Amino acid sequence: MFRTKAIHSLKRMITAGAALLAAAACSETDSGGTAPPPPPTGGTAAITDAEAARFLNQATFGASAADIDNLQAIGYEQWILNEFAKPQESLLQSVLLVEASGAEAGRNELSETFWTRAIVGDDQLRQRFGFALSQIIVASYADGALEERPVAMANYMDIINAGAFGNYRQLIENVTYSPAMAIWLTYLQNQKADAEREVVPDENYAREIMQLFTIGLLELQPNGELRLDGGGNPIETYDNSDITELAKVFTGLSWAERSRFLGRPDDIRSEYLPLVMFDEEHSPEAKSFLGTTIPQDTSGDQSISMALNALFNHANTAPFISRQLIQRTVTSNPSPAFIGRVADAFRTGSFTMPSGAIAGGGGRGDMRAVVAAILLDPEARELSYTTNAQFGKLREPVIRFTQWARAFGVTRTDVGNEGRVRDTQAPNALNQQAYRSPSVFNFYRPGYVQPGSESAAAGMVAPELQITTAASVTGYANFMTDFIFNFEGRTDFAPNYDAEVALAGDPAALVDHLDSLLAHGSLSAATRTQIINAVNAVSSGADSFSRDEVRARLAVLFVMNSSDYIIQR
Repeated sequence: MFRTKAIHSLKRMITAGAALLAAAACSETDSGGTAPPPPPTGGTAAITDAEAARFLNQATFGASAADIDNLQAIGYEQWILNEFAKPQESLLQSVLLVEASGAEAGRNELSETFWTRAIVGDDQLRQRFGFALSQIIVASYADGALEERPVAMANYMDIINAGAFGNYRQLIENVTYSPAMAIWLTYLQNQKADAEREVVPDENYAREIMQLFTIGLLELQPNGELRLDGGGNPIETYDNSDITELAKVFTGLSWAERSRFLGRPDDIRSEYLPLVMFDEEHSPEAKSFLGTTIPQDTSGDQSISMALNALFNHANTAPFISRQLIQRTVTSNPSPAFIGRVADAFRTGSFTMPSGAIAGGGGRGDMRAVVAAILLDPEARELSYTTNAQFGKLREPVIRFTQWARAFGVTRTDVGNEGRVRDTQAPNALNQQAYRSPSVFNFYRPGYVQPGSESAAAGMVAPELQITTAASVTGYANFMTDFIFNFEGRTDFAPNYDAEVALAGDPAALVDHLDSLLAHGSLSAATRTQIINAVNAVSSGADSFSRDEVRARLAVLFVMNSSDYIIQR
């Protein structure tokens, strides 16, 4: 009886939540903006619960109450420095252990290793910015060839996560020599031109490393704004001849532990060892692209090094990558000033934190400087931006789910016992799954504009709206209902609501707590009132749920379906 009534109540609230979410998708925006305040000065000020939660929900896969307490005790800077010092938790190691046990690792293991690291992993800052990088430098096991090679894919995931605190130049080199990327963008065993056999070098990687991984399509100013020609038109960064010439660079790479160029690897180590160069299959002629010329008969590895140097040192790379990292963590429409400050950190490899401490080692592309510059920028930290209609981003579905899991104490993440999280890319789930992008262009494009929306009219982009549909809105609500209520009593991905149940006798206090924890105090007065009234209407419980347990779960569901929560400010 209770469950039937609860489900009917849930359906009503899910409908209301879906309406709020739909409103978020076309929310009104104004053309005004808030001028950036001056950078904060040194000194330690008390960090409120809302400020701590906001920071952690940009920097991690979600904040728990203990995380908030820890941040308040040590401050932003020390928290970042502590994260920099943590060892990387390897996903490859987990997959290799499965293989070593005699079992055959597959996509379930890839899914589980991600969820485990995201939800219960300790190196949260590295994993979170690694996830951001994975949506810029995309390789995906949606590709059947990579799904069949989980070791190669897990190694790629580790490469990306290592790059979050490494150097961007080393990252693109490690990516270039990774078997997973070579499979994904089809340059594995890419051969030099041979007119007689009608062989030409594969151009996929040459195109995408320029378009997506380094310089982008259009020339940029240091602050990310477009550079225009004398007629006021954008300037393309490269043309087809640059692609053709650069493609010659990426010839001659094949599996490690091989005595010959062609063929499949005999040893599983080849799936995670860097590719090796077979110079006899590398294009020997001179290669000219983007104003760089690689002389004739340069070795294959040296050709790649020279090409990557040219791309890494290109004027576009710093603002192009900086903008996207800001988009993935803080706001979809960062100001040119914000982009410029982060791009400066990329170029110098150094960022001076408010106390005077330095993040980064001083070499161009040091990602520690970039990460600190993003998270400590005035636009990321000043609460005044939470009321700026042009500031913020939609929380992507994967982040919403991990935030829920971390906020409410999920500790077991075995996807073998919980099938719904093995594959969450369908619209009736999350419409997204980490490292399973449908294409090299990610789940959504960084420049996506929602057609016919007020945000489009204001000249704003809204990347995550590209995967926000009528089906995904209701799919997300139903997916989260299942996990929040846990009707089946699952032990994996099972939440702990003890703190929330303790507050449920006072719905206003319960909602205030969830507002701070999940939405860092961003719930509007109207949303807050709606949720309080709905929770207060629950006067009894039944079956395995007490009244207060029902109230706690409903409040979590309502908050996580509200537009105020979906829009991260």
